[in-house]
Amino acid sequence: MEPNLNEPHSMGTTIIGVTYNGGVVLGADSRTSTGMYIANRASDKITQLTDNVYICRSGSAADSQIVSDYVRYFLHQHTVQLGQPATVKVAANLVRLISYNNKNMLQTGLIVGGWDKYEGGKIYGIPLGGTLIEQPFAIGGSGSSYLYGFFDQAWREGMTKDEAEQLVVKAVSLAIARDGASGGVVRTVIINSEGVTRNFYPGDTLPLWHEELPPQNSLLDILSAPSPEPMST
Repeated sequence: MEPNLNEPHSMGTTIIGVTYNGGVVLGADSRTSTGMYIANRASDKITQLTDNVYICRSGSAADSQIVSDYVRYFLHQHTVQLGQPATVKVAANLVRLISYNNKNMLQTGLIVGGWDKYEGGKIYGIPLGGTLIEQPFAIGGSGSSYLYGFFDQAWREGMTKDEAEQLVVKAVSLAIARDGASGGVVRTVIINSEGVTRNFYPGDTLPLWHEELPPQNSLLDILSAPSPEPMST
């Protein structure tokens, strides 16, 4: 059957935000798709809002980018007027305000994460519709449906920075393995009192899962093996 090029576009993504003992780790895949066509294999879905606050974007790329641009502009004004960086909560509330006031026109789910001197590392989820939810961890995008049970089991309070980043990379690679609309590389952003660290994990360094693994001891291996030598007396 011929594919229908006029079908609604897939806007798949996997975005994750995790708090740990001292800061937050944000992570995302890098596939941007337009229907069945992959428009960008290595896009950056983690956008800087201020020196200490970043946002993970899912859904419509255009919608999430314009929301991020508006919020970055307003936060810059806020910082100039107050003479100090905006808190994570202020940034998240600005995202919520714009998302809610334009909820009938936007198709984007967002995760805001960062660190400030008042409350430390914080993660806020702003799903479709403009609700604001403070969470110890947040997952979004089409790949998130494969990760809820995994995070319920794997996330724990008081993780170290390395443990939190390993969890994020593992979770995104799991989503990439199961979700056809997620793929590419994994990008992470670590934010704490020392500043911001960006890391990059190419697709060929990610762990393989499930059907991606080569078959082990399968019937095909047995059939293709050479026949044993006949026993001689």
